Amino acid sequence: MTIDTRFNRRRFVQATGAAVMATVLAGCSGDDGGGETTDDGETTGDGETTDDGETTGDGETTDDGETTGDGETTDDDGGDTDGSDGGSDGESEYLEAEPAYDGWFDDVDNYERTVDATGSDRVTVRVGAGSGLSFGPAAVAVSAGTTVVWEWTGEGGGHNVSAESGAFESETIEEAGHTFDHTFEEAGIHEYVCTPHQAVGMKGAVVVQ
Repeated sequence: MTIDTRFNRRRFVQATGAAVMATVLAGCSGDDGGGETTDDGETTGDGETTDDGETTGDGETTDDGETTGDGETTDDDGGDTDGSDGGSDGESEYLEAEPAYDGWFDDVDNYERTVDATGSDRVTVRVGAGSGLSFGPAAVAVSAGTTVVWEWTGEGGGHNVSAESGAFESETIEEAGHTFDHTFEEAGIHEYVCTPHQAVGMKGAVVVQ
């Protein structure tokens, strides 16, 4: 029997070529653990995409900046946000320019800056905040015509609210939930104290703008 070796060789070459092509195509269509792309042609990490910046962590993106941690983004100025309004833990906004209190808050433990509550019709200040011997917030800015409501927490003993100018004064109360209010019309800094605890720094201020 005569075997056509040329025919068998041709079939072997064709079969080998097909196998090689299938391998090449599989390599082109496969992924390297994520198929992530960058605008600059770089592929790194699972599900990560960058837009002219650096990205690390699953599903994180950046917009001209760096992002780290799940779901967090950074603005162009580096300010961190995590989906909450006004900051990662809902912190209050403050006045851009702090009023000159001339040492009024030097002995007040919980004073940091003046909370900006301008534009609100009513603002609540806690009486007996913190350890029970503070107003919270210690300093708040409001618009003219705003009513400030002081609400007792029941902590720290008996407290009152007494304006340094004599414009308003509440009775001394220990009971939680008691309220006292005053509507501010005149622009300026209105300082007040808890008379029984003024010596330990229980003082506050309302800035009317």
